[in-house]
Amino acid sequence: MTGFNEPAPTQTALLLLGRGTDAGSERGVDCPGELPAPSDPNLVERARAAKEALGGSVFVLGHHYQRDEVIQFADVTGDSFKLAQQAAARPDAEYIVFCGVHFMAESADILTGDHQRVVLPDMAAGCSMADMATASQVEQCWEDLTAAGVAADTVPMTYMNSSAAIKGFVGREGGVVCTSSNAERALRWAYERGEKVLFLPDQHLGRNTVVRQMGFELDDCVLYNPHKPNGGLTAEELREAKIILWKGHCSVHGRFTLDCVEEMRERKPGVNILVHPECTHEVVAAADHVGSTEYIIKTLDEAEPGSSWAVGTELNLVRRLANAHPDKEISFLDRTVCYCSTMNRIDLPHLVWALEELVAGRVPNQITVDPETAKHARAALDRMLELP
Repeated sequence: MTGFNEPAPTQTALLLLGRGTDAGSERGVDCPGELPAPSDPNLVERARAAKEALGGSVFVLGHHYQRDEVIQFADVTGDSFKLAQQAAARPDAEYIVFCGVHFMAESADILTGDHQRVVLPDMAAGCSMADMATASQVEQCWEDLTAAGVAADTVPMTYMNSSAAIKGFVGREGGVVCTSSNAERALRWAYERGEKVLFLPDQHLGRNTVVRQMGFELDDCVLYNPHKPNGGLTAEELREAKIILWKGHCSVHGRFTLDCVEEMRERKPGVNILVHPECTHEVVAAADHVGSTEYIIKTLDEAEPGSSWAVGTELNLVRRLANAHPDKEISFLDRTVCYCSTMNRIDLPHLVWALEELVAGRVPNQITVDPETAKHARAALDRMLELP
């Protein structure tokens, strides 16, 4: 089989890889202390030495979207919830170094013991989707639903890709958290308890799940825009809807378009299109296979040798899968580079800095969730864990 065809670089992609600067777009979050230079030839050796010095007191988690330079030091790799579970399953580890983004580290703090400390190597590693729903906006939405007379019949539900504050709101109101792999089970649980669901914060996962897997019509869904009065909806629209979707999305998966799918099919006849359910409904409807990150990995692991695949998810993962399966033709669904920009803020210099700080007895960038929020968020997470 031919090797992986690297998509064309863009100026934004090069910036994300640290090969350029843009003062107008950088968030300006500096790493406290002395951050090693990316050009330091000893970074790998320094990371290895620090990790060995810490021994069993540190547990490094690496999300699938991380760069290879970081993944090589992860004790466990996985999606956001799998990693949080793995952190909770290591009570002997005093330090959890989470190579992911902020909401993931929050979930790890909620699920781990009080004696454990969760470290995020770069505090600027956030999530644009999670940022699309703030606690005050969701509280306002709930007031709008109450005014329309539907809040009592609505079960709130949030995707794992949300802040601890949003998980706390959902837990307080009797709702549940979901992942991309158990969204259908969580939605069925919710509809056993209410007539409607408020789905936060990713509209596409909610829409794709109820339409593709649960037999809903697109007209059963309404979109609540937190930047408009009453979400841009009438009270009648809220009363008629079966699911109220939040106007949020993933900036990575939202880049894949129907044109990408059609162009790929024309360029590679017989190709299997495999995409994440965070993609738009039209992309998901045009794909051959749809599923979570873990589903994508499993599908390619089990695919026939010689088969051809175009994958619509984050580029670091697609490249890693292509390299792991040289007997299959695995392509990136878009022609241009598409990284998760905030995930890519965790690089080798930040990981080295965090590990060396721990060796020196200092705990950098500790992520903590206040006890009241953690209590309610934990309730929503526990409800998910109890799903059949």
